[in-house]
Amino acid sequence: MEVCILKDYLPKIMKERRVVVTGMGIWSCIGTSKEEVLLSLQNGKSGVGREDIRLEYGYQSDLTGIVPKPDLKSLLHRRLRAGLSEEAEFSYMAAREAFEQAYIDEQFLYDNEVGIIFGNDSSAKPVIEAEKIMSEKHDTALLGSGLIFQSMNSTVNMNLSSIFRLRGINFSVSAACASGSHSIGLGFLLIKQGLQDVVICGGAQEVNHFSMATFDALGTFSKRMSEPQKASRPFDRDRDGLIPSGGAAAVVLEEYESAVRRGAPILAEITGYGFSSNGGGISQPSDDGSTIAMLRALKSANISTKDIDYVNAHATSTPQGDMFEAIALDRLFSGTHALISSTKSMTGHECWMAGASEVVYSILMLQNNFVAPNINFDNPDLYSEKLNIATKSIPCELNNIISNSFGFGGTNSAIVIKKIKL
Repeated sequence: MEVCILKDYLPKIMKERRVVVTGMGIWSCIGTSKEEVLLSLQNGKSGVGREDIRLEYGYQSDLTGIVPKPDLKSLLHRRLRAGLSEEAEFSYMAAREAFEQAYIDEQFLYDNEVGIIFGNDSSAKPVIEAEKIMSEKHDTALLGSGLIFQSMNSTVNMNLSSIFRLRGINFSVSAACASGSHSIGLGFLLIKQGLQDVVICGGAQEVNHFSMATFDALGTFSKRMSEPQKASRPFDRDRDGLIPSGGAAAVVLEEYESAVRRGAPILAEITGYGFSSNGGGISQPSDDGSTIAMLRALKSANISTKDIDYVNAHATSTPQGDMFEAIALDRLFSGTHALISSTKSMTGHECWMAGASEVVYSILMLQNNFVAPNINFDNPDLYSEKLNIATKSIPCELNNIISNSFGFGGTNSAIVIKKIKL
């Protein structure tokens, strides 16, 4: 009898939990809805422009992704808006869209435990605003209560967990430009291991002129100010730096059987997550580190490089970063059919948001069977000439995509996304 009971339960215990995406939301410089973003990706439309205040403030370059500010007055009570930083406002809009697509409403959130993990690695504007008040007035009583909740790195998840009354896992990932990707990877692991059934994951990046001055100080940004929409040139021989950008992206990750049970739309499946650390200089990229993260993601997904149809490259349009990633991509995908492009050619570098937004962009491509172009790729260099880079929108059947995100401090993340076969 005991043996029979054990036999009955073993399949359930040992059964691997699948992780699917049931909702997505996006607020970016190439669109503030999935429909707008899809058209931009298909048409190779850039969201890069110029912002005069950056030069006035002392930047070397005024180029940036142009991200509209959402109007939350009709959506949220003033008390709830008070603690929202700029990136938390973007994230609220992305999360609303993602929950709506996933058929998750207030009643579902009340009845079920839903977690939140968001990537965010700065909140500069409220810190600077608080310092200005203190320098001028020398009175903490004038700071108000909102600035503390705006200024913390955890500003996104603490605000959204309160607004949506989320009761599951709740924390931020601060991992530079891999933050959004790691947040999805961690959500994937929690669900796969049976610790959560539903987690909203994403990434957020502020776009105000206070937030990127220190990057500009490094000479990181393109100075091709006469041609804003041609300035972001991943893998191109004539690239001269990245374009700062931002917004927010959110994906609802859910255990497959949970999604099926409640009739939620299943957009794609997350099948692999890989990571590594370069262990080198704080701003030094590594082809070895990039390769290890991708190989781990492929192993996690139980597939090989020949199964990958498209790589959404991290490539930010910096001379060194693109070179090391190109070396890694050539090592892994030389001789395979995988197409490669960097959507940052259109969006600029969305920094802490990028790993999450590029998963959204990848799923939109997966659903609509096309590869978005690496615009502004006019002349390959010694390393990128070896890659199968898509220079225009290419209709094609996609089944498996890998999305790369690498960041300062040598943090690397790769996510494998699969077309769902119901």
